[in-house]
Amino acid sequence: MNLHDWIDELSDVLDVEAEVDEGLVLDLARTAAQNVQKTAAPITAYLLGIAAGSRGADPEAVERLAARAQQLAESWDRPADARDPDDIDDDVPDDSTVDHSTDLYED
Repeated sequence: MNLHDWIDELSDVLDVEAEVDEGLVLDLARTAAQNVQKTAAPITAYLLGIAAGSRGADPEAVERLAARAQQLAESWDRPADARDPDDIDDDVPDDSTVDHSTDLYED
């Protein structure tokens, strides 16, 4: 089975009628995987699909959306292993010498 057969069969199973420019989707997914992180590829393709569906799956609109997403992925300046700036590594105080056996905790 080739990719075209898979797309046809999957479209039947999902009950959708849409022309898929697999080259466009694959290029976008590859760029997202390389510039953002691997797991960004399927999420990017999924979100492009949602955006395409909300615009009636017009091929020209899909190309414009994909181009915008591609540009974002190509300009992504945060390496995949970069920490999220919202994650805070506060030092946890060492209270191993404190007796907590009588502490009361609320449920």
